Amino acid sequence: MLRAGGTAADAMVAVQAVLGLVEPQSSGLGGGAFLVWYDRGSGALTTLDGRETAPLAATPRLFQDESGEPLGFFEAVVGGRSVGTPGTPALMEAAHRRWGQRNWGGLFDAAIGLAEEGFEVSPRLAGLVAGDVLRLAQREPAAGYFYPGGEPLQAGDRLRNPAYAETLRALAREGAEAFYTGEVAEGIVGAVRAGDNPGVLSLADLALYRIKERPAVCATYRAHEVCGMGPPSSGALTVGQILGMLDAHDLAGPGPQSAEAWRLIGDASRLAFADRGLYMADSDFVPVPVEGLVDPGYLAQRARLLEGDDALPEVAPGAPEFDHALLRAPDISIEFPSTSHVSIVDGYGNALSMTTTIENAFGSRVMAPGGFLLNNELTDFSFATHRDGRPIANAAAPGKRPRSSMAPTIVTKDGAPVLVVGSPGGSRIIGYVAQAVVAHLDWGMDVQQAVAMPHLVNRFGAYDLEAGTEAEALAGPLEALGYEVNLRDLNSGLHAIAIGPEGLRGGADPRREGIALGE
Repeated sequence: MLRAGGTAADAMVAVQAVLGLVEPQSSGLGGGAFLVWYDRGSGALTTLDGRETAPLAATPRLFQDESGEPLGFFEAVVGGRSVGTPGTPALMEAAHRRWGQRNWGGLFDAAIGLAEEGFEVSPRLAGLVAGDVLRLAQREPAAGYFYPGGEPLQAGDRLRNPAYAETLRALAREGAEAFYTGEVAEGIVGAVRAGDNPGVLSLADLALYRIKERPAVCATYRAHEVCGMGPPSSGALTVGQILGMLDAHDLAGPGPQSAEAWRLIGDASRLAFADRGLYMADSDFVPVPVEGLVDPGYLAQRARLLEGDDALPEVAPGAPEFDHALLRAPDISIEFPSTSHVSIVDGYGNALSMTTTIENAFGSRVMAPGGFLLNNELTDFSFATHRDGRPIANAAAPGKRPRSSMAPTIVTKDGAPVLVVGSPGGSRIIGYVAQAVVAHLDWGMDVQQAVAMPHLVNRFGAYDLEAGTEAEALAGPLEALGYEVNLRDLNSGLHAIAIGPEGLRGGADPRREGIALGE
């Protein structure tokens, strides 16, 4: 698409249409996305919110049983109850209208061809299908699609999806309206309301859905501006807080093998996550102290907590400048790792960073008649509405967008982009993106090294170290500093592009099936 003269927005539409087919466990038409755009012509940075919304009939007790107790996670996920109004098709159209140059209908040709002729099932998709048999295989038409003849798809199988091809043809002809009204919309609503654990999504919810442009959230780090999506995403705020607290500390000297460097990174992350749990939610529904949370003075104050020698014994939310009387409780909602990320820089100098998801792998496991899975994004809300008598900011409400950790990021210097980055990975996305920025700017790694380096992530106190990597060598030193340490798989999917005098350099995370392409 880029070679044919398309912009990054044109390429994104084509990419998302294909990803929804070949990587259905992660993203697609039935999900939502956040997009950050740098426009070379104007120098402006724009963020578009394509997050799902709660149906108008949703209540704060959506994920509670009859006695008011929170449901188990998969009790809530599997079925129509967890499905929010999808935003991805509307985002694709909004981005193309603003920044696209190629004919809209032609952007779907590759995906339509693959859907009709079939594509080769990847090892990752086959493995996830085999591992989800107890949930995915219990619901039609997903069961018939992913388990033909009752057996799970195998890597190398050729999989066709003619229903998806017809949905894409409708989008190509009529635009996003073909998704949000008419036959496709009726199929979505029928699927959500059928079976056990039905949802309350309606045709009105789909018809009323709108993309929202929101102000970018930026934080200063090493004379750069690290910018991304604000609420309802916690991504840019939390990444910005982590880096803002680290800005006063030397990380280049100690280097990536130093437990002291990781003490600073880990405790800065814990402090940021404490603020995230208390303050961050959909700012259309609850006041969020966005400016106060990334104010340099506030971050300098929080950074002073990092001046000890050992792990912080405990962390608590801070008190950023806020013109709202606060009486809230922290949120501990679950956010599981799935999702896709795309970074694109086009020949015109525009840059796009987009993270796109249906939330948990295979989302709600509900497949619409149009050949795509529907999200379980509503489970990103807090299942509890209050704690100790105090309201939780991220509780569900009609029309509200659940908090997200997606962190599509563009790093600029002197007003021009130097790094485009983002990742899948649930709430660990924040740590993955912050680490990639540190690796590139502090430790001098090129983008491929930065996205491939072993992960160390600390959100709530325990340090997760990537099993089977050099990170394991830091287990003892971090335990000596007072951390609980867990060795585990940390399956990020970072994609980054560095922009410099020598041109563009891309990096793709070897943990997933992504690639870096350019010329």
